[in-house]
Formats: sequence, structure tokens, C-alpha cells
Amino acid sequence: MAAMVGLFWVTPDAVYVGSPPNGIGVGVRLTADGLEALDPDGPRAWTWEGLRSAVIEGVPSETPAGRTSKLLGSVVSAAIGTFLGEGPPEMTLRLATGDGSQEVTVYSAAAGGYLAEEARLSQDLLDRFVAGTADLRAVETWGREHALEGTPEPSARQALLRTWAQV
Repeated sequence: MAAMVGLFWVTPDAVYVGSPPNGIGVGVRLTADGLEALDPDGPRAWTWEGLRSAVIEGVPSETPAGRTSKLLGSVVSAAIGTFLGEGPPEMTLRLATGDGSQEVTVYSAAAGGYLAEEARLSQDLLDRFVAGTADLRAVETWGREHALEGTPEPSARQALLRTWAQV
């Protein structure tokens, strides 16, 4: 089991942007050192210090109604979709480095989209990781201690995102 908090999929041993790697191995993992992407172009990695920005674009949005029931179904549908050649909505992670910009495909972990406030708070947290003003270890610690409990309610997710951005 794992937990979705904003745009992040948190397990006891990893933190991902969007959904975890799917059947064909596409996914973006956050580490204390930076970002690791698995995609059709092969594995790539960027250090936090080497990034000028990391922006998630094309985030599917949803209103609060009906979202909770879709959380677990999104991962199941992502797995089935990969098997059937279909998948969850795609997002783009646009990375700016000193050498230019790169794009990485990230799949949504939320079948029906994300709450706008959670998407904003998630982007703020990602910005702080890039700036070096937030520490991914706070998210990893929470994952080890709480991810198996499943996805928290919206107000708890937003509180977590705010707390992690202040560490």
C-alpha cells in the first residue's frame, strides 16, 4: 500500500511524482540527491543543485466531490491501462538546468484529477526541493511511518504538504 499526497505517490521506501513506475517502467522518483526518471529514452538523473526549476504541467484537476473513491482505482486502472496499451492522464515534468531544458512524462496517480490547492502546494514543495529550502527526508520519514495507512483526507494532505515545505 502507499499514499497519495498532492502530486506525490509516497511508499515506505520511495517518493514519486505522479504514479509510481508503470508496467513499461515510466516514472519519476525523488531522492535526497535529486530526480531519477525512467522513460523510453532510458534512465536519467538530475541533482537538485543542477536544476534551476522543475515544473509539473498539464495536471488534471478535479473538484473535491467524488475524488476519494477514485484514489485506489487510479493505480489499478494505471496498471490495467498499461497492460491494455492505455494509461492514466499524462503530465509533463519540465526541468530547467544550466544546459537547457528537458521534459519527462509523468502519469497522474489520480484517476479523476487533483485538487487545485494540492497541485499548487505540491508545486511549491517541488520548487523548495530545487531551491534547497525543503528536505525530502521529511517526506520519506512520513512514508516509512504512515504510507501503509493509505491516502489521508484532503485537509490532512494539504497540511502535510505545507509542513514538508517548511522543513
